[in-house]
Amino acid sequence: VQLVESGGGLVQAGGSLRLSCAAPGRTFTLSNSAMGWFRQAPGKERQFVATMHWAGHSTYYADSVKGRFTISRDIAKNTLYLQMNNLKPEDTAVYYCAAEPFGTGQNPQSSYKYWGQGTQVTVSS
Repeated sequence: VQLVESGGGLVQAGGSLRLSCAAPGRTFTLSNSAMGWFRQAPGKERQFVATMHWAGHSTYYADSVKGRFTISRDIAKNTLYLQMNNLKPEDTAVYYCAAEPFGTGQNPQSSYKYWGQGTQVTVSS
């Protein structure tokens, strides 16, 4: 398994969750990869949430989550995170972690080669 997400759950509006993405069986090199979080709500297409290069030079966010979500990584743990604060019902979705070897963090999701199985986030009003 290349990528494994965890940390999803049910939370009330205004609450927080932190998603984690581990890469236990990866066959790519994290240090030269872009990593990202994407989400898919019921009946909707999967959409971009946040991306970054593993080197940590830049981060990118969807307008809908700017100021509320933070993407980060722990190099020692080889783990990607998504800290989600002030959650809203419209954030309800399955959240996916993805990796793009040799990516920059600025490419579309179609460029991401490896995907996790997803973790459900449900925000109640």
